Parts: sequence; structure tokens; C-alpha cells
Amino acid sequence: MQDKTEKSFVDGLEETIIAILLGLMTLITFANVVLRFTAGTWFGDYMNNTWGINGGLIWGLEATSVLFAWLVLFGMSYCIKITAHLGVDSITNLFQAAMRRKLVLLATLISIIYAALLLKAGWDYYANFANLPGTTGKWFPTGFEEMRPTSYRSWYEVDRIPMFDWLRFIEPMINEGEAYNKLPRFIPYVILPFGAALLLYRLVQVFAGLFKGSRKTLIVSHEAEDEMNEAAEKVEQET
Repeated sequence: MQDKTEKSFVDGLEETIIAILLGLMTLITFANVVLRFTAGTWFGDYMNNTWGINGGLIWGLEATSVLFAWLVLFGMSYCIKITAHLGVDSITNLFQAAMRRKLVLLATLISIIYAALLLKAGWDYYANFANLPGTTGKWFPTGFEEMRPTSYRSWYEVDRIPMFDWLRFIEPMINEGEAYNKLPRFIPYVILPFGAALLLYRLVQVFAGLFKGSRKTLIVSHEAEDEMNEAAEKVEQET
């Protein structure tokens, strides 16, 4: 009972984060459209005089792009978890069940290697903006690079998104006390290693499930489509 409760909590948390990201993207885009079309009206003058917003949120496009990147990188692992990724299984379906299982395991193993490479690349890119050491090794990490003062890049900011006041506690921790005018890049870029790590974790889970037999496929298969067609036929016959 406890496992089901914990599973429901994790599922709800992931779905809530995805819903929040989608909601924020929609809200920002909608607000920008309204502000642009009301520029020069009494509402536009009110927003300009009260909030200093003239004709739209200048940071709206960049914020939406960041949220979309978060949605994609976070959602790709969630779709693996719920078997929602599309794929082509026409070739694997030509083989018997035992051989098909081996091919699915091989495809999952290749995906795990790809996720590991993606994690290394994501970490090395993110480390440049977070005062953290990158990894050594060409393909897979063999250690961490030696950090030099000239390697610090935490002062890099985004182009337009303003710095939030409730985040200014990080300035003495990572930017030597200097104030940020715009949001530091290491905050939105953290999704790169986090999303890759979550993808790797989900793929390892899938591989374990396939190996144990508790899961049959990595992608949405035609079996689910056939079951839906059979269910639709039954409904038609009953009606």
C-alpha cells in the first residue's frame, strides 16, 4: 500500500511540474498578445504607467523558450516512464517473441549509452556557467578537470529575463556578492544535466523491467493500437 502511495505521489509530482510548465508558457504568451494588441489604449497606458510594461513583455519570448526547453527535457523521461514515445516496430514484429525481446533489450541498451553521453555533454556545458568542474575523457567521464579562477563563468546572464529578488541570496554564494541584472544562466541551464540524468535513470528502469519481464516494450507498440481497435469493435457490437 505504501509503494502505491509513493508511486502515486511521484507520478502526481511529475505531472504537476509538466502542467505548471505548460501553464506558464500559455500564460506568458497570452499576456504578451494582450499587451501588444492593447498598446496605445487605456489598458496599455495603465500597464505602462503602473508596471512599466509598454507593448509587451520584452522577456516573454526568452522565458517561453526556456520553459519549452524544460518541458522537452523533463517530458522525454516521463514519456519513457509511461511508454508514450512513438517508434517503428515493424521489423521487430517479424521475429518471434524471444528474439523480439532481445532486440528490444539491445535497443534499450543503446539508448542507455546515448543517455550517458548526453549526461556527460550536458554536465560539461552546464559546469561552464555554474563554477563547477567539467569532466575529463572524450566519451565517458574519467574524472573532473582542475578548476582555475579564469574558468569561472557564473557571471553569465540570460539576455532579457530579469533577476528575481527572492533569488538574490545566491549572489554572495556564487557571484562574489555582485548583483545580477538578469537571471544567471546556470539557473535555466540546470535542466541539461538534470534532464539527461533523469532520462538515463528511466532507461535503466525500463531495461530492468524488460529483463525481468514486467515490461514488454520501450515504445508505443501496435499491440496497444490493436487492443484499442478491439475495444472499439466491442462497443460498436454492444450498441
